[in-house]
Amino acid sequence: MTRNTLVDPVAFLQTSISRLFMERHGLSPEEFLALDAKKDIIGFLRLGYEPFHLTGVEGILDELDSYVFSAVL
Repeated sequence: MTRNTLVDPVAFLQTSISRLFMERHGLSPEEFLALDAKKDIIGFLRLGYEPFHLTGVEGILDELDSYVFSAVL
């Protein structure tokens, strides 16, 4: 019996990094969704998939922090 191991790599990155981001900042899922509605975190991770998938988790989280918490001029 073989197991279906097909996983969308972009969706995997989005979910795993989102979970770690919530843990890093003590956010509930509801708080994360509200922040995502303002900053489009999931879209940012999708657009950055190519460079991110070659980056370590801490590097991705640091980039995400810079994106989410940067002031817009």
